[in-house]
Amino acid sequence: MGGIADSLLLVSLCGLCTFLTGLSLSAIATNGAMKGGGPYYLIGRALGPEVGVSIGLCFFLGNAVAAALYVLGAVETFLKALPSAGFFTETSTKVNGSVSKPIQTISTHDLQIYGLVVTVILCIIVFGGVKMINRVAPVFLIPVLLSVLCIVIGIFMAKKDDPDTGITGLSADSFKDNWDSMYQNTNSDGIPDRDGKVYWNFNALVGLFFPAVTGIMAGSNRSASLKDTQRSIPVGTLSATLVTTLLYLVSVFLFGAVANREKLLTDRLLTATIAWPFPVVIRVGIILSTLGAALQSLTGAPRLLAAIANDDILPVLNCFRVADTSEPHIATLFTTVICMGCVVIGNLDLITPTVTMFFLLCYSGVNLSCFLLDLLDAPSWRPRWKFHHWLLSLLGALLCVVIMFLISWLFTVVSLALASLIYYYVSIKGKAGDWGDGFKSAYFQLALRSLRSLGAKQVHPKNWYPIPLIFCRPWGKLPENVPCHPKLADFANCMKKKGRGMSIFVNILDGDYHECAEDAKEACKQLDTYINYKNCEGVAEIVVATNMTEGFRGIVQTMGLGNLKPNIVVVRYPEIWRRENLKEIPTRFVGIINDCIVANKAVVIVKGLDEWPNEYQRQYGSIDLYWIVRDGGLMLLLSQLLLTKESFESCKIQVFCIAEEDSDAESLKADVKKFLYDLRLQAEVIVITIKSWDVEGGSQQDDSIEAFNDARKRVASYLAELKEAAKREGTPLMADGKAVVVDEQQVEKFLYTTLKLNTTILRYSRMAAVVLVSLPPPPINHPAYCYMEYMDLLVGNVQRLLMVRGYRRDVVTLFT
Repeated sequence: MGGIADSLLLVSLCGLCTFLTGLSLSAIATNGAMKGGGPYYLIGRALGPEVGVSIGLCFFLGNAVAAALYVLGAVETFLKALPSAGFFTETSTKVNGSVSKPIQTISTHDLQIYGLVVTVILCIIVFGGVKMINRVAPVFLIPVLLSVLCIVIGIFMAKKDDPDTGITGLSADSFKDNWDSMYQNTNSDGIPDRDGKVYWNFNALVGLFFPAVTGIMAGSNRSASLKDTQRSIPVGTLSATLVTTLLYLVSVFLFGAVANREKLLTDRLLTATIAWPFPVVIRVGIILSTLGAALQSLTGAPRLLAAIANDDILPVLNCFRVADTSEPHIATLFTTVICMGCVVIGNLDLITPTVTMFFLLCYSGVNLSCFLLDLLDAPSWRPRWKFHHWLLSLLGALLCVVIMFLISWLFTVVSLALASLIYYYVSIKGKAGDWGDGFKSAYFQLALRSLRSLGAKQVHPKNWYPIPLIFCRPWGKLPENVPCHPKLADFANCMKKKGRGMSIFVNILDGDYHECAEDAKEACKQLDTYINYKNCEGVAEIVVATNMTEGFRGIVQTMGLGNLKPNIVVVRYPEIWRRENLKEIPTRFVGIINDCIVANKAVVIVKGLDEWPNEYQRQYGSIDLYWIVRDGGLMLLLSQLLLTKESFESCKIQVFCIAEEDSDAESLKADVKKFLYDLRLQAEVIVITIKSWDVEGGSQQDDSIEAFNDARKRVASYLAELKEAAKREGTPLMADGKAVVVDEQQVEKFLYTTLKLNTTILRYSRMAAVVLVSLPPPPINHPAYCYMEYMDLLVGNVQRLLMVRGYRRDVVTLFT
């Protein structure tokens, strides 16, 4: 129907597709050792386990269905050659609506009966293993070669003086008449019929012919059985592709000139009619050729399925796993069942497009794999096969997609949807596998380029993202095998907008690096497991140092690259310091804050982490901000990020500002409202006036006065001990290993200021969901113990409190 012109285009198109795929396959196959699984192994190691398994399973189905296609083709040829063998006979006497000689047609029931028998026989052969298959291979190959020879001789010896038979011999007139296409309707048996329900065009011919060029994966499917895959696959695949394509092209020219169009359309065994001197050899050759192809499919498909199962990606496929030297008997039975099911359908024209889609999907995967590996050009990409280029691979992939849509857009959509469903299932249920695929290499190169493009300059406030450094080392002990406080990851997620951003979870192991290196690796695995369990986007890092102070200083100086360094340090408030370690914890805590100030890192101290809500615990009330010092807008930004989480979305923001005089209150309130409006932030502004810093001024609640007096007594006792030690040893006043200068009036002022702020927080924000307050910096040359007393007064009786200190830059902007 397509004529010589369209047939040449058809063969060239399909041949080019398989040739480009063969080049890509040769390049990937020669880039290292290749295990069992053929194209699945190549695609999976190049595009990742999800893509590899999805395309591999589709290719397995394609091979299983293709086996049914070949079996039906062999049975149809057998029944054409020996019509009396059929149990059900049918004839057609019309061609294009006119009466002609009776044409024997084959019953679908005969195809089904004989097809099932042949499938069982082939299954028995496959069960014999590769050695038995290799022994019977010459039985299939030799008759095929004899058939080709008889066909060529018959074409050149065809009679030219018997036009009634439709065979004209090699004739220029026949060649000219058959040059153009003449597409028409046929019945279900392929006989031309104006009233037929099947209409043929070029696209339909592509779907019909393409299975004839799908044998290029036969060698790679048996890669585990090949002695030298890096030599056998390129040479065997490309030579077979070139020889068969050339043979198809020559056949188009010869058959287009040897018979008229009606003979070509109605005689489905024209090759046997023309062959000389033994026409029966052609029928035997066709039968054995298709049976050999079916045997190859039934041999390759189970090994492909077993290779997928052996990678242990999908637990549901564990029943198909086999040892390296064992035969995949269970997979063979499963493949045979699928093949028999397709044989029962008994319709070649329905099976053919399905096979074509699965094979084209696999070919496109091979081409995309080579394209990605060639384009990335990683140091490990060193294939021995040098005749490849990423443009050729890309062209091959696009050609596969074009052919898929040419055949049937519906079948294309269905096959892509099936592959997508398998991909989604593997990503959800499959086990993680790191095969060093091309996507990981692409992500790595993209990350490097993005990092270079960011440069070392400060990020503009519009592009600023919080990159929190979560300090996991607890103040005290956690249960065994618990690497981090359970709520730290929940808090880290609250510092991201819609989950975007990265957190760095860091812990420090005290000791010698050479002695603790293995312990650090194991701790890092535990911490990484915790991060993944909490669905937090972040990475785990374990640092070994002689002590926590030195380890933390190294972290804040070196952690990160370029502009991807952490900009916020998150630390849990040491609520247990007074009962656990009266001196060491204050020194460490104050040292962390001072180190962050020197390194220009923002600090967030979390108090009440045990009560921090997870994503399912909805909070009500308000998010209260006590904005005392300018922090670049970090506190405002954190409050807005909290509102984006489901647990805090029902809350409102209240901003409390401190004014010294009543006269300043209204102007301060107006300025803050205008500032929040320009920042596109919605919040209620409340101004609180503090008229005096006199200790005696103002009334305090009994518990607050008691806490204040207790703190004064403890500080006075501590300072007295320092003075006595200094007098006894004849040294200056020493604390935390360094000289300190203590102004007792200033200490008392600090105590009173923090108490006053705590009283204000309890008065206005006792029912708040969370309170944010500016973190006062540790006074210079001040004992760490005194600073902890200030902090204890500040956080007392507040359920959830975030103490925030920004750094020397803005994180919010007034302009879009």
